[in-house]
Amino acid sequence: MIGIGEKIEDSEFDVYINERIEKRKFSDYKGKWLVLLFYPADFTFVCPTELEEAAEKYEEFRKEDAEIISVSTDTAFVHKAWHDSSPAIKKIKYPMGADPTGDICRMFGTYLANEGLSCRATFIIDPDGIVKSMELHDNSIGRNAKEILRKLQASRYVREHPGEVCPVSWEPGKDTLKPSLELVGKI
Repeated sequence: MIGIGEKIEDSEFDVYINERIEKRKFSDYKGKWLVLLFYPADFTFVCPTELEEAAEKYEEFRKEDAEIISVSTDTAFVHKAWHDSSPAIKKIKYPMGADPTGDICRMFGTYLANEGLSCRATFIIDPDGIVKSMELHDNSIGRNAKEILRKLQASRYVREHPGEVCPVSWEPGKDTLKPSLELVGKI
């Protein structure tokens, strides 16, 4: 399983995007931020609410020089069928990644072997392919796209401002902290 501070391996996978099925690789996004939204399955209950909210915030993610890719163990053909039949999923303009073998899910540690599905997980990856944030949780709990965007913005900020850190609930424009090695030694 990949962890914080580790570089992701390049993998090729199918995506459904813009009414087409295409081949993509993680290396296609080198130089951009990447937000991976792993979810259990198409045609389910919580998943469309999350993916729709991400679709509604997609332009805000793009302003942060980030691409979103949703990933499940469904095929790209199932993604197309879901997109064609669901008003919520029809709003999606970002790539919907297909991982029917579960290889990508295994690489990221999200694969639930007893179900053949992914758990709900989010990974924020920097332009060099390094994992900066990861969150995995029970499939019955939905995520918040606004919070994922905030974590992306914080990740970008600390990358662009070495020596600064973002405190709790930090948002762009708010104060950051500058840890001092002198103070760290006294704590």
